[in-house]
Amino acid sequence: MKARELKNSYLPKSISTHIKMILFCAIFTPIWGLIIKADLSRFFLIATFLIMFVNMEILFFLANKIFEFKVNFTRKGITQNKITRIYITRLVLFFILALSIATVVFALFVVTFHIIKGWGFPDIISIFNELKGTIKVTAIALFLTTPVFFFIPWQQALKREFELREQNLIFQNETLKNQVNPHFLFNSLNALSSLVNTQTEIAGKFISKLSLIYRYILDNSSKVTVPLNAELAFIEDYFYLHEIRSEGKILLSVKIKEENNYEILPVSLQVLIENAIKHNMATLEKPLKIFIYIEGQYIVVKNNIQKMATQVVSTKIGLKNLNERARLIAGKEIIIEESANDFLVKVPLLS
Repeated sequence: MKARELKNSYLPKSISTHIKMILFCAIFTPIWGLIIKADLSRFFLIATFLIMFVNMEILFFLANKIFEFKVNFTRKGITQNKITRIYITRLVLFFILALSIATVVFALFVVTFHIIKGWGFPDIISIFNELKGTIKVTAIALFLTTPVFFFIPWQQALKREFELREQNLIFQNETLKNQVNPHFLFNSLNALSSLVNTQTEIAGKFISKLSLIYRYILDNSSKVTVPLNAELAFIEDYFYLHEIRSEGKILLSVKIKEENNYEILPVSLQVLIENAIKHNMATLEKPLKIFIYIEGQYIVVKNNIQKMATQVVSTKIGLKNLNERARLIAGKEIIIEESANDFLVKVPLLS
């Protein structure tokens, strides 16, 4: 077990963070009293501790809301410089809001303690005098700590953007290799040569579909996402070639409403259909059945398992590549489920 996993097994991160803040406030409260040469009475220690702890909790919540957000990497024009500008803008916003909130919290505590002590409601001048030193200290503290809130999520966003670009390059390279894959092209041309002499009308449609397939791959291999309807239209053209070649041995059922606004990773469904055909036998008596449907926020590609007598060695590069693209772009990984009879893969959809 890794050290981080061992530590988290003792205390969840969400709880440990708040405990650390309590310990920090408890230790720093008397130190602060000594710095400002205050009377370290019980009242002063409790009041200072509460002010510090409430401020830290509010600022921690505020930092999570401002910095812990997901940059939409699927949007055009997102670059490292733009991500940095977004985070710097939020850094300035956080500093202003944090200073304002800390000042308001302190003012509320001053009023509350005056009333508790029986001194009555303090006048504005008294509150302002109390605040002057606090604002200076708070500003210095925020100046020193705000970059910490900013730096970690900013680095994570840059890392994610870099990984996405790298993964897209890998995907484009894999797609390019698939384009010139001799097996698919040879089988398609072989089927076409027999159709030209026997069924000219079907041959013409076959050529048209083959052209559309390669046009779609060329146009979309560099894109991050494509409309689901466009991907399904591509799958229809792609499967038509297999349907002609298999002569009813492979069946495809797509149950998805046309009026949907989903986006999906380009050429992702084709990878899964190709895997199903590659690793399963298909006959007229026992056809390979492939189903495509939506389940929650995922699109599912499911097929019955009909193992070949001689299994094709699987490198699983296609699934690994697809999973990495889904993780980086959609923030979710693909889900693979296998039973004795069925194999299915769920690919996350984007709204």
